[in-house]
Amino acid sequence: MPMEIKPGVTRIGWIGTGVMGTSMCGHLLDTGYQATVFNRTQAKLGPLIEKGAKSAASPREVAEVSDVIFTIVGCPADVRSVTLGPDGTLAGARPGSILVDMTTSEPALAVEIFETARAKGVASVDAPVSGGDIGAKEARLSIMIGGESGTVESLRPLFELMGRTIVHQGAAGAGQHTKMVNQILIATNMIGVCEALIYGYKAGLDLATVLQSVGSGAAGSWSLNNLGPRMIAGNFEPGFYVEHFLKDMGIALAESRRMKLALPGLALAEQLYRAVDAQGMGRKGTHALMLALARLSAVEWNPTSGTS
Repeated sequence: MPMEIKPGVTRIGWIGTGVMGTSMCGHLLDTGYQATVFNRTQAKLGPLIEKGAKSAASPREVAEVSDVIFTIVGCPADVRSVTLGPDGTLAGARPGSILVDMTTSEPALAVEIFETARAKGVASVDAPVSGGDIGAKEARLSIMIGGESGTVESLRPLFELMGRTIVHQGAAGAGQHTKMVNQILIATNMIGVCEALIYGYKAGLDLATVLQSVGSGAAGSWSLNNLGPRMIAGNFEPGFYVEHFLKDMGIALAESRRMKLALPGLALAEQLYRAVDAQGMGRKGTHALMLALARLSAVEWNPTSGTS
């Protein structure tokens, strides 16, 4: 029987309080859910503790006192550790509880977690998200979900507090495959956004005015309209880290090889982002690709002071 989820009754566990996780968990706390939280860097728990969350010493301790346990961590190795490790969530989860991994991770790992959890009487879904820090703060993420339909529907009241587009994509792993589609789209689109703005900059155009013309037409995109203004302002702080995007593209390329697909655009984007990382910008936002591409043409990116 699907779990009935209600504020003040359902106990939430949350593991991972980075750029997006803090906002996402914060929405649940603001709605009256009780939450127990964990992060490897305990200092990052501060904003959630101030909202009433309780801290735990390990993922296992989080699961022991929670009905629904969310994870949104860095990479597949982290997911495996915090979920399947000896001190992970599954070690502490009770039968009838639900594991929700919102990390962008490997489809095969999502299936492994699902099957391992099911053997213990624990439900599991993979529910990666798109929308970055802005989407997380404004509760308008796109959530792509893999798992059993009954479990997904029982979780909908929680997902609706974090996202605007909530779609059940299919069985375990389907959410992660859908996120790979999303990342492939973003990877090549970001190249176009950066190259177009560099062109406009070198041509002496006012880029804010350019965005007014092209942002609402056929050339418009989320990356252009949301990250374009940040690029123009010289703000390359992360909504989503370059190093995490490299991880995602690596997963997508590995899956494409497994399916015997040739995806040259994705391969090019991955190589360009390796250049971004090599230039010391792995902890900047994905739109820092702008700076690496500008350097290829010896362009000093500074739109506020004219062309270079």
